[in-house]
Amino acid sequence: MKKVIMIVMTLALVTVLGCYSSSEKGGSVVKGEGFKIAVPTFDVDIKQGETQSLTISLERGESFKQDVKLTIKTTKGISIEPTDIMVKASDKPEVALRITVPKDAALGTYSISVKGTPKTGEPASTEFNVKVITP
Repeated sequence: MKKVIMIVMTLALVTVLGCYSSSEKGGSVVKGEGFKIAVPTFDVDIKQGETQSLTISLERGESFKQDVKLTIKTTKGISIEPTDIMVKASDKPEVALRITVPKDAALGTYSISVKGTPKTGEPASTEFNVKVITP
């Protein structure tokens, strides 16, 4: 029984870790002095009329100690909060987002873009999709 539980937990962990993708590197090109933005790899399914929370995160290089401003934009039809977040160097790298889909939102896929801008160095950006489905 312990082996079965261990196998299931290992598969669950692999699945969760494999569900996020990273952006191109921002900050500095010097090893350890940059950052990436991790977002869901697969479409996030949300039913019409519902709100869902999800987490994105900064993957900081071991020497990257800057604040990063995240700007989040979406196409019309759904809303996301917050849209501007300052992730301080001393903060946890995870950011919780709330995505709201109105009851009358058109079914389909909506793109959400995330741009991270450090105080100095190059920005990084990535995007993920929200799929609006019927309730």
